[in-house]
Amino acid sequence: MTEEAVTAHSLTPVLRVLRSCLHLMVAALLALAAVRALAEHAPDAPAVLATAVALFAVYATGPRLPRLRSSTGAAALWLAAVALLWTVLLALTQDGVWLAFPLFFVQLHLLPLRGALPAVAATTVAAVAGFGWHTHTLSVGTVLGPALGAAVAVAVVLGYEALYRESEQRRRLIEELTAARSELAAAEHAAGVLAERERLAREIHDTLAQGLSSIQLLLRAAERALPQRPGTALGHVRQARTAAVGNLAEARRFVRALSPPDLEAGSLPAALERLCATTARTSPLAVHCQVSGAPTALPTAHEVALLRIAQSALANTVRHAGAGRAELTLSYMDTEVALDVVDDGAGFVPAEVPAPGSAAARGTGFGLAAMRARARALQGTLVVESAPGEGTAVAVTLPCPATASAPAPSAPAAPAAAPDATPEAAS
Repeated sequence: MTEEAVTAHSLTPVLRVLRSCLHLMVAALLALAAVRALAEHAPDAPAVLATAVALFAVYATGPRLPRLRSSTGAAALWLAAVALLWTVLLALTQDGVWLAFPLFFVQLHLLPLRGALPAVAATTVAAVAGFGWHTHTLSVGTVLGPALGAAVAVAVVLGYEALYRESEQRRRLIEELTAARSELAAAEHAAGVLAERERLAREIHDTLAQGLSSIQLLLRAAERALPQRPGTALGHVRQARTAAVGNLAEARRFVRALSPPDLEAGSLPAALERLCATTARTSPLAVHCQVSGAPTALPTAHEVALLRIAQSALANTVRHAGAGRAELTLSYMDTEVALDVVDDGAGFVPAEVPAPGSAAARGTGFGLAAMRARARALQGTLVVESAPGEGTAVAVTLPCPATASAPAPSAPAAPAAAPDATPEAAS
């Protein structure tokens, strides 16, 4: 057995019990040999007693020597001393042959297999020869007894090592599975954190960032109107205050994790009507909203996504397109719901829009990425068609869940609490 195996084995409770039993067996067999020699008044009784005591002393010293478990050479020297004394005892009395069986286990335990097997074979030959010399006969039983004992010892030790290796393999496998489970949990946690960050980024971009940008533009317009047009400036300030109130409501919604205030006040078509009215009131863009098909109840996630995509698309139109008119169309179909936002602005090349976070983006490009992420999260699609001088069309299609079939009443349009149509650059 290797040094690592010996060290590992020495730590197992089963091996400690077996080792204690082995020590007791050696002590009992030595005592038996000495007692029988004394009881039979054999001429060599004192020599048998002295040899048995010496052998027990040397044998008992071995477990207290740490080097025996760490050095194969030291173990071999100790075993040689034990074998020498055992050979002397075997020469004095035939009862010494019984010690061959525990010696098999000691040799198999301390020596590597390539050295233990020859040692076991030599011990077997010595036992057979010693017993035959004392009995002056060499029968089949005389040979088979020690040979079978050696075979049993080898089989037991090899079987135990096989079981130990299998248990160690299972232990390592369990540790690997536990580590993999911990890593998977950490990865899922990191993915959840990242997904939540992306969700909050989309929400902030589509709501608070748009509202703050709108407030900035309104206050800048009020500043330009002063002092010549105080009435116009006052109107801009009031609109900015209304936008601030709406953004405060959005911030509170983030804390409460509720649906958008526009959706709480009515249906999705009504929220889109209010969005278009607010955008037309706070910008030079003429916005028209229409609904196609019979409105049906949609899950809150679908309504929130469509409203946010509409806000972001109109914000891009106001900020970048230089358009005079925009058309927003909400279409209810049997298995899908579609939203189209079309403007007559300057247009752009969608393939040339820099990725958000890149050096070329300069803090822009989040709008289109957020819209696509919202559509993908609901197994939908978003398509942007545009060309320089030909306007822009944004089309999003979401599948309707089977449960969303009840008709939803359309609430009348009402003035929005906050203009959500002027975000930071999004495309």
